[in-house]
Amino acid sequence: MSTLCLLVVFPFLMAYAAASDILTMTIPNRISAVLTGAFALLCVTAGLGLSDIASHVGAGALVLAVGFGLFSAGVIGGGDAKLAAATALWLGYGPLVDYVLIAALIGGALAAGVLVLRICPLPVFAASWPFALRLQTGRAVMPYGVALAAAALVTCPSAPLWRLVLPA
Repeated sequence: MSTLCLLVVFPFLMAYAAASDILTMTIPNRISAVLTGAFALLCVTAGLGLSDIASHVGAGALVLAVGFGLFSAGVIGGGDAKLAAATALWLGYGPLVDYVLIAALIGGALAAGVLVLRICPLPVFAASWPFALRLQTGRAVMPYGVALAAAALVTCPSAPLWRLVLPA
């Protein structure tokens, strides 16, 4: 069951969050809720100790606090803050700095791509896609959930939880 959570549930939910953010500019609350619930199930099936669980919960709480500070300042969306916190819950403290740095790099590349998209005309086949129009016209902010999800997938193999459940 723990292997299923790591290899199927977590990657699927990250991909779903990214796709939802691109298409609708929102990350549904249920994604973060399911990530949190799946983490709880993983803790039980993997036999994590209380200190390990507390460490992961602490990482999630720290990212949630920082994320809501950034949300309050208008820097990121609420869905982004919740997704980052749920991801930190899975990663723990160890790879947290790597996660944030990789998300920032991917986010910067994504922002550059969106800016290029805004100065170039849309191809005819994409001119009727609502999400492409939102991104191209500038009526939408950047879908930063894509960067958060990609950084999570890049970072997760280095997390202690993955090495515990999936020994080499």
